[in-house]
Amino acid sequence: SWFPQEIQDIHHVFCLTFLFCLPVSQCARVWIPDAEEVWKSAELTKDYKNGDASLQLVLEDGTNIEHKLDPKTKNLPYLRNPDILVGENDLTALSYLHEPAVLHNLKVRFIDSKLIYTYCGIVLVAINPYETLPIYGTDIINAYSGQNMGDMDPHIFAVAEEAYKQMARDERNQSIIVSGESGAGKTVSAKYAMRYFATVSGSASEANIEEKVLASNPIMEAIGNAKTTRNDNSSRFGKYIEIGFDNRYRIIGANMRTYLLEKSRVVFQADEERNYHIFYQLCASAHLPEFKPLRLSSANDFLYTMQGRSPVIEGVDDTKELCTTRHAFTLLGKSQMHIKDRDADSSLIPPNNRHLTAFCELVGVTYQDMAQWLCHRKLKTATETYIKPLPRLQATNARDALSKHIYAKLFNWIVEHVNKALITSIKQHSFIGVLDIYGFETFEINSFEQFCINYANEKLQQQFNMHVFKLEQEEYMKEQIPWTLIDFYDNQPCINLIEAKMGILDLLDEECKMPKGSDDSWAQKLYNTHLKTCSLFEKPRMSNRAFIIQHFADKVEYQCEGFLEKNKDTVNEEHINVLKASKFDLLVELFQDEIKATSPTGQVPGTGGRTRLSIKPDKSRETSSKEHKKTVGCQFRNSLQMLMETLNATTPHYVRCIKPNDFKLAFSFDPKRAVQQLRACGVLETIRISAAGFPSRWTYQEFFSRYRVLMKQKDVLPDKKLTCRNVLEKLVQDQDKYQFGKTKIFFRAGQVAYLEKLRADKLRAACIRIQKTIRCWLARKKYLRQRSAAITIQRFTRGYQARCLAKFLRRTQAATIIQKYQRMYVARKRYRQKQAAALAMQTILRAYMARQQYQLLREHKAVIIQKHIRGWLARCWYKRCLQAIVYLQCCIRRMRAKRELKKLKIEARSVEHFKKLNKGMENKIMQLQRKVDEQNKENRSVSERLVTLESSYAAESERMRGELGRLRGFEEEAKNKTNQVSSLLEELERLRKELSATQQEKKTIEDWAQTYRDEMEKVRGDLHHSAASSLCFVPSEKMARAIVEETQQLETDLNEERSRYQNLLTEHLRLEEKYDDLKEDIARSSVRTDKSFYHSNHVIASEGLICLLLLNTFTSQRQELESENKKLKHDLAEMRQSLLGDAASNTGAPGSPAYKVLLDQLNASCEELEVRKEEVLILRSQLVSQKEAMHHKVGTAIFFLADQKDFHKLNEDGELWLVNQGLKETIRLLEHQLQTQRRGYDSELEALRGELQNVKEENNRQQQLLAQNLQLPPEARIEASLQHEITRLTNENLDLMEQLEKQDRTIRKLKKQLKVYSKRIGEMGGQMVDEPIHPVNIPRREKDFQGMLEYKKEDELKLVKNLILELKPRGVAVNLIPGLPAYVLFMCLRHADYVNDDQKVRTLLTSTINSIKKILKKRGDDFETVSFWLSNTCRFLHCLKQYSGDEAFMKHNTQRQNEHCLSNFDLAEYRQVISDLAIQIYQQLIKCMENILQPMIVSGMLEHETIQGVSGVKPTGLRKRTSSIADEGTYTLDSILRQLSAFHSTMCQHGTDPELIKQVVKQQFYIIGAVTLNNLLLRKDMCSWSKGMQIRYNVSQLEEWLRDKGLMTCGAKETLEPLIQAAQLLQVKKKTDEDAEAICSMCQALTTAQIVKVLNLYTPVNEFEERVSVAFIRTIQTRLRDRCESPQLLMDTKMIYPVTFPFNPSSLALETIQIPSSLNLGFLTRV
Repeated sequence: SWFPQEIQDIHHVFCLTFLFCLPVSQCARVWIPDAEEVWKSAELTKDYKNGDASLQLVLEDGTNIEHKLDPKTKNLPYLRNPDILVGENDLTALSYLHEPAVLHNLKVRFIDSKLIYTYCGIVLVAINPYETLPIYGTDIINAYSGQNMGDMDPHIFAVAEEAYKQMARDERNQSIIVSGESGAGKTVSAKYAMRYFATVSGSASEANIEEKVLASNPIMEAIGNAKTTRNDNSSRFGKYIEIGFDNRYRIIGANMRTYLLEKSRVVFQADEERNYHIFYQLCASAHLPEFKPLRLSSANDFLYTMQGRSPVIEGVDDTKELCTTRHAFTLLGKSQMHIKDRDADSSLIPPNNRHLTAFCELVGVTYQDMAQWLCHRKLKTATETYIKPLPRLQATNARDALSKHIYAKLFNWIVEHVNKALITSIKQHSFIGVLDIYGFETFEINSFEQFCINYANEKLQQQFNMHVFKLEQEEYMKEQIPWTLIDFYDNQPCINLIEAKMGILDLLDEECKMPKGSDDSWAQKLYNTHLKTCSLFEKPRMSNRAFIIQHFADKVEYQCEGFLEKNKDTVNEEHINVLKASKFDLLVELFQDEIKATSPTGQVPGTGGRTRLSIKPDKSRETSSKEHKKTVGCQFRNSLQMLMETLNATTPHYVRCIKPNDFKLAFSFDPKRAVQQLRACGVLETIRISAAGFPSRWTYQEFFSRYRVLMKQKDVLPDKKLTCRNVLEKLVQDQDKYQFGKTKIFFRAGQVAYLEKLRADKLRAACIRIQKTIRCWLARKKYLRQRSAAITIQRFTRGYQARCLAKFLRRTQAATIIQKYQRMYVARKRYRQKQAAALAMQTILRAYMARQQYQLLREHKAVIIQKHIRGWLARCWYKRCLQAIVYLQCCIRRMRAKRELKKLKIEARSVEHFKKLNKGMENKIMQLQRKVDEQNKENRSVSERLVTLESSYAAESERMRGELGRLRGFEEEAKNKTNQVSSLLEELERLRKELSATQQEKKTIEDWAQTYRDEMEKVRGDLHHSAASSLCFVPSEKMARAIVEETQQLETDLNEERSRYQNLLTEHLRLEEKYDDLKEDIARSSVRTDKSFYHSNHVIASEGLICLLLLNTFTSQRQELESENKKLKHDLAEMRQSLLGDAASNTGAPGSPAYKVLLDQLNASCEELEVRKEEVLILRSQLVSQKEAMHHKVGTAIFFLADQKDFHKLNEDGELWLVNQGLKETIRLLEHQLQTQRRGYDSELEALRGELQNVKEENNRQQQLLAQNLQLPPEARIEASLQHEITRLTNENLDLMEQLEKQDRTIRKLKKQLKVYSKRIGEMGGQMVDEPIHPVNIPRREKDFQGMLEYKKEDELKLVKNLILELKPRGVAVNLIPGLPAYVLFMCLRHADYVNDDQKVRTLLTSTINSIKKILKKRGDDFETVSFWLSNTCRFLHCLKQYSGDEAFMKHNTQRQNEHCLSNFDLAEYRQVISDLAIQIYQQLIKCMENILQPMIVSGMLEHETIQGVSGVKPTGLRKRTSSIADEGTYTLDSILRQLSAFHSTMCQHGTDPELIKQVVKQQFYIIGAVTLNNLLLRKDMCSWSKGMQIRYNVSQLEEWLRDKGLMTCGAKETLEPLIQAAQLLQVKKKTDEDAEAICSMCQALTTAQIVKVLNLYTPVNEFEERVSVAFIRTIQTRLRDRCESPQLLMDTKMIYPVTFPFNPSSLALETIQIPSSLNLGFLTRV
């Protein structure tokens, strides 16, 4: 076996103990060695008895084998852990701690669960997946930030968070040691750790130092990483990065130290390997213009880049990588550079060699010198100097040595300058070091590099063993349990062999000093010194130039060839001198400090803190002598010693990277390679130390919760500790197998498995009893069912027999009755035949007698009938003749009347008659002509007056322009002072760009609206067509579905637009706060300056204030544009809803009400678009004018800095400032008056022009009508003139009616004002009346208040201070009406509007908004304050809408409330500003609630067991997770519900709108669901069936809370749907394809990544649960492949839903509001 012997002995004892204490049956499962898989699982088929020589086993594939035991040791195979413990996050949580258990646990997590991180005590084991995983995003970083290390699944971020937390908590420096083989992922792990620190800490300065720290990674990878056969991005050097933090634990800088750069790679690469990345990046970018002078070409053209025959890495673009490297250099403030190596192949270089020529030109050296010393060498003796020619091989070696030396120097120079870029002036408080160093290496040929690497790993392994041992000892001492020393492996002898006196390094340095020292003589010295004295040193049998060292991981054979040369690291001195004479400044800088012996390990002198290495040789001797230069081994030993001192002074954290296979296959696990690395990296040593003591540890509460099932009711005592002690003494007889500590119970290895077996047996027995009872109940139920069925059958059988008997009796009786009736029928038939014959005879006889009588009567009566008929016919003929005569007379008379009428009509059409009729019309035309002449005269007079006014205006404007020009003349003198406002101007420019972008968006929306209007026209045409073809419009199902989809899309777009606007608003508020902070800093700095600079700062602040005002103006205009965009979208949405309503109700035909509504909305949209276009043009002109005004005002303000001395003299009493302010006010007043007059003149002129145009049009129409009438026939002429007159009179009547309505409204308004004035006059008159002489008691009538509050101008600050800044929300919310401050402010605003004081309105609103922002900035973390002002801001906004006079907001007002509407000012723009303020307060409220809820969510929703006893606690290992048992101070679900109720009651007390409360609750539930689901996805211990039940119960409690509060319709329940589906996923069956189909249809709110993650993390808590198979997970992935969704794993916890403020009018009358005296507002007067 490869496992150390002492570990086998320990586990042999444990296995024997376990086998003796248990009845070993054929169910026992063990691990046996295997040549291919290292360890195989088997099961006993025959009971083991003490003394048996073999075991009968069956493998998992069904093969029966006989495993023979070692006859000497009789060691039994390792026992397998229970299935419930397989896949644990921490290897120390396993009951049996041995190599196969560790290997199997890692394999299950890596292959089945796709988890690459696993804890092993204090070590994080990271397996390289060779695949990009989505587990390193910012959302994952935020999820791990602030969490305990054992609470989340293993991750590199958890280790980084632990180091960061311990640094802040313990005030001690930390180190993260990342080690492993090449290709195991060390560099990536270190990079992610540094990214975590940069993300969670931020920087202490504005230089973004965290970005610079991260930017150093691509630089170091480019110059220090290369492709090897094991790794495409292998680090060929070690580095230790110290990340510095200040006292607030923010990154302030970093320092990097490097170790043992592999310089030989510069000149040689093995097959399938590359040189350093930077060479290939430069060659791939040779086409760029900036690289043309370097004469680059393909990498295959250079010897140093073509030897590996693999110049390209699959999936890597070297050109893009160079761009990344150059960007990193730029970020660090460094320019890019490169020195190209050259190729010389002969000891005699011919003249004009193109390679050497190119090299000499690039580095600026002479061709002759370099050619001379590449092929020659200078030898010095005591008296003479010789120049010796070099053979080709030595010349090539000298060239390569120079190349390596240049690259090493360049590497050191870059590291030095990177460190300079990362240095900061802020004092470092603490640091976290990240060590990315090579792991233990062994190859077929091992040389000096591998020797140094393994030497470093020996030192690190020793430090690791001591730290692990120390932690174990501290844990036992802390718990006060008996402690015996553990004999762990100490590698100090191996370290002594290498570094002690006369050790390997010492002998190597001594041999390097010998004149004729060689590798062979050094090997002989090693054999003579250590072969017989040290058991760790061996000599190979077949070689005299190699030696073997027994390292802690394995035996390694080192070849002595090249050790001396690499240790000396010699370079020809003449080469260095030639390079020192270079014209290239960088090259001279690289070699100018040759006095200091730079370490060939890459150590950077003079760049670090207290741990940097600086080697200074004796200056008394010649510095160029290689004899006095420290060797590579010596320098490496010194730097390694300083590194160990640094690590020992910090708290270490270990990350061990494992390479799962040698073929870079994704998620492929090779057990042989994994075991080799586990042995080499110290993971198994950690396991061995833990197994030697008490590896399993439980708190008393956890033990009680887990093994409560093994206790009887009488054993349970109030003291849990005593209960556990009594039960454990009964269960485990050997007291050496456990120890009781202060807070935990410690178990030997295997005891937890024994307890689990007892628990499983107890549960199995309980299950059998339950099954027995259930089966009995089922059998009895089946018997009772059968008995009942038998009785039922008997009952139905007997009933059937009775029915048969009754049927027989009925049939017999029926037959008798039938016979009776048949006989009766025959007798009756015979009787009737006889009767019929007698009647026939009688009939014939009587008929004959009747006929005889009839003949006699007919002859007598026929004559009488004929007489009467003939008389009637004669009368009828007479009547018809009379009617015909009368009709003929009528026709003749009508014909004569028509002839007479025609004659009269001809007479009426004569000319004379027409003239009579048209005489009045001509008079009217003449009157109209006179009226037109009068209007022309008036127009001329008005035009003349207008010309006069324009001339006067022009003169006045010219004078004002002269004045403005004189003031602008000072602008040139103040240009040197404008630099101080450059930042504000840049911000202004950015806002302009945003404004232009907004305008472009508006234009896009207008184009889209035009397109939609065309579509609506097309739809209207289709509606017309359908109406013509049928009586009703019945839309197709396809069209209705399309309309619904389009409506949903529009709603989505509206929400996105609203969210984007609110994000822009948040960004604007952030900039505003930044400006406020900057202004406060300026104010604080101005206090510290002397008086001479006070005025300068004052002017600068004035400039900043001017720019801020302009900035606010632009911002408000941008907000107005965005609000108009939203309004347009809203109108379009209403159109679609109207169309949808038409389709739903089948009333879309033309003429229907819905159709008319659609047309009206279309027309309104068209008009609105035209208006907005005009507003855009006006806005552009305003922007231009404001820009000019800004430059003028800035110039005017800076003018006063021209002469400081004169300014002080003139401004002793502030007179100059007052004059300037007065001048500005005068100019503004004049400009305002001129603009007002011009607007008035323009409006009058437009009105006159309109009237003139109307008169002209009316005249033209009259003339055209007259001409048309003259051409018509006389009859048609009269009808046309009458029709035209009727139309004209109708139009005039309508115009008069409109004017009458306007006058009525004006009269009503004037009457109201008159009443107000009369009341005020009455009050004033009442005050002037003198008191009566005799006192009389007069009863006081209640005053009729108007709902207004009057205050003086100087009391405004007092009003804001008492009502906003110093108001305590708790007292107001409890004792007063909700929204009282909002009502008071609005009543004050009403009075300012009533007196028509625009300045007062503006200042009151501005002060209110600024004060609310100030109180939020001061007390923004107080929920009650934020909620209180959110409610009052919304109420103030509703009051502005309710009393604005807009009919849309006045529908629910009373008559009295309508009288209180604002009469003089339109505050629509301020409504938008206040709406933005409400959005800001809402977002602050959400953040405040999130900060309060965040600590409660995970504990209350996941960790706390709401249903006690459902989920058992599993072993957790060394990394203890947060206990799920509710301790004192632990948050529970009730804590969350109480907090939610407190939030709800507070908002209700403050009078928050119900719709707004619903939005807040929805956001709360989204935060709860998102945080819970994110933690569930990152915690394997939470993904179990019982935890799913707990979550569903907790969610039901939340839903019950919603139901109690009446908030089920607010959408909060829907936000919990992902969490609900995740809980259901944990509980459903997960076996068959039907289960997979059910899961896919059920989990619609979860993404594919989330579903697969939950299935991978699913962990059984009890043995009765089953794991999810890999095949089932793949089936789920296949079925969900077609889903179009985001690949993001975690939900965005920072997402805030867009908020809306639906209009909520108040029924409270303003005149009834009473102001309490506690508000200290006695200076307000009710009006």
